[in-house]
Parts: sequence; structure tokens; C-alpha cells
Amino acid sequence: MHAKPLRHWLTIAAVAVSLSPLAQAADYVGGDEITVLQGFKPGGGSDALAQLVQPRLSEILGVDFVNEYMPGATGAVAWTRLAKQSPNDGSTISITNTPMLMTNYIMNDAITYKTDEMTPIANVVTDPGIVVVSADSPYQTIEDLFAAAEQSPGTVTIGNSGVGGDDFFTTILLEQAKGLSFKKVPFQGDGPSATAAMGGKIDASFNNVGNVYGQVESGNLRALAVFAEKRLTSLPDVPTMKEKGVDVVAGSSRGYSAPADIPEEARQQLIEAFQTLAKDPDFQAQAEKRAMNLDVVTGDDYRAMIDKMESDYREIWDSVKDQVGR
Repeated sequence: MHAKPLRHWLTIAAVAVSLSPLAQAADYVGGDEITVLQGFKPGGGSDALAQLVQPRLSEILGVDFVNEYMPGATGAVAWTRLAKQSPNDGSTISITNTPMLMTNYIMNDAITYKTDEMTPIANVVTDPGIVVVSADSPYQTIEDLFAAAEQSPGTVTIGNSGVGGDDFFTTILLEQAKGLSFKKVPFQGDGPSATAAMGGKIDASFNNVGNVYGQVESGNLRALAVFAEKRLTSLPDVPTMKEKGVDVVAGSSRGYSAPADIPEEARQQLIEAFQTLAKDPDFQAQAEKRAMNLDVVTGDDYRAMIDKMESDYREIWDSVKDQVGR
């Protein structure tokens, strides 16, 4: 079996990027090119995952990956395309961000796709939540932010990646735990939310560690707290919300799914590719360098993870929906 030639990056509609295979390990039954639907703008957590994962998957599977960015409706535009309009031959997959993959339709009856119209392939990362402000923000600590919200309810602006995302729910849970009221500002993904915080356009961004770690390390953003069980080795000086008496632990998981009923051979090849990837020491090292918390869960186990998360967030939404303006 011969190696495929190195190919150049491709551009589709000015936003689709092809990542080229370095070697062919097996004949992938879905063809020699896989389109990856991304439900958010470039520069956010999904894009960071693609840059980490897809060059290596390209080598393992012997295919080109082409990213197609379809921002809108908190990922629902891309996931509706995946579930309703994409070929189920293994040639199209999507980065699936949980919990918003499910909270989209839990919160909005107008969104018609469901996760049972998809084939979960693999979760790759689970990224803890974090609160960041600009480097010159007057808020030096999370207590400063709380105090401002107490003094002027409903005026402190908090960015999130979109209504229904993990950081949207985190904001609500924090409001309930502390008896606060923030002005929630949705963006089309974590990247724009972080950029707005960095530029002082909003008071703070509720984001995810893997998205903002580089900007925190470079001093462009200041981290006030993380929504994790314990302090992170990548940010050892940043306190947890639990340390501050707020029992809220949250984050975003990102993985890959295909349409329902793809060929079983394609499904197995994709799953095995992710399992191989998870064992790669260089991949593990690069993920750690980028503060991306690996949490590789494949196949039926990923399906079970999605189903449990949907059940959990239905309970959360039922408990807060009467208090949340939509």
C-alpha cells in the first residue's frame, strides 16, 4: 500500500480548511476526504480541537480533512445539517460540543434534530470552565466581580459562547448560588467571547480553559476562578469556585459524531483511529501543552455519556426555566 502524496491546504467558501495526510494507514471506506462541520466561528474551542486532532487522524486514516465552518444558533445550524442533510456514508462528520448539542433542543422546540439521529464516534476533551477578564480590568479577584454584581444587579456583563452552552448554564447556576444577577451576553462561540473580554467590551467572559490558556499565560487575560473540583496543574494559582464557597463544577466536552446509520465498517475505523490517537505520546504532550484536558471516550461509551448528560441538563433546565428569560 503506497503513501498518498502530501496535499496543500484547501479553502472552501473562504472558511473551509483542508488538513493533508502524511501517510495512509488503511483504506477508509468513507472515501479519501472527510468534511468536518464546525458549528462555531474559527478561533474557538472547536477549531483548537480540530487543529490538535485532525492532522494526526489524517495520518492514521489516510484521508484529507476539510473543515466547514457553519456558525449560528449555538451550533444548531451545523448539527441540523449533520442529522438531517448530510450523507451517511462516512464522508461527513461534525465536532459535537456537549452539553449544548442537547441543550439546544431541550430549551428550544424549534430545533428539530436529536442525538439519536447521530452516530457518536468519540469524545476527545473535557474542558473546565473559567472566568477571565482583561489584563487591565479593575476586577483583580472573583470576589471583586461578585461585589460589583451585588452593588449593581443586572449591569455586570458576562460573555458566553451562546444561549444553551455550558458557560450560559454556568452563569445561571452561579447567579442562583450567590443570589446575583448578571447581564448575559451571548456570542457565536468561545473565541469571540474571549476576544470581547480581552478588548474590554464586556466585564468578563465565562469560557473554557483550553480556549483561553494561551492568552492567560501571555498576560492578555486574567483568570479569576475555574469551575473545577480542584486547582488545575496548568493554572495552579487560580482558585476554584468551590474554594470560594460556590459548589458549581462545569465545563464543555468536545468530540466527533457522524450522521445516523453510517456503515459499520466506517464507524469502527473512525473509533479505532481515535483509540490509536489517544495512545500517541506526542498527541498527549501537545494536548497538555495547550491545557486541553484529554477525556477520550469512544463508541457506545460516548453514546452513554451523551445520554446521561442530556438527562442531567433536562433536570437543570426544568429547575431554572421559569426564572430565565428566553
